[in-house]
Amino acid sequence: MLLTGSYHRSLDEKLRIAIPKGLRQAIQDDAAGIVYVAPGTDGSLALYPEAAFGRLANQIAEASPTESDVRAFARLFYAQAQRVQTDRQGRIRIPAELAQLANIQREVVLLGVGDHMELWDEQSWSIYRDEKQAHYDEIAEKALKPTK
Repeated sequence: MLLTGSYHRSLDEKLRIAIPKGLRQAIQDDAAGIVYVAPGTDGSLALYPEAAFGRLANQIAEASPTESDVRAFARLFYAQAQRVQTDRQGRIRIPAELAQLANIQREVVLLGVGDHMELWDEQSWSIYRDEKQAHYDEIAEKALKPTK
């Protein structure tokens, strides 16, 4: 199931976030509510259902271990990634060190991004979205250009 949509949420005092029902169902169908929270890109956190995390791990494993960027990414990514479980109310707890890494405060936006989710500080997402949306057509051309 593809994860899509934008959901404005608030973190509680224990850094828990409620996962929207549609996204939560995909997580529960995939791996009984297991999510891996990891450093994302562009100032976000990435939240991977277990199967998507496994596919990413395979992709990293297939990259050349002799390349310094591959080693550095694997170290930084895996050292900070944490496995979390949804609770009975469909919430997950964001590890404090990862929330700090992404400058996540109380108001956040949870995005469905295909095979995973991203968690953004609401203000950071707004700035990013506005900046990129102005160039949507150009970005689409580059992203959807066939590879040979």
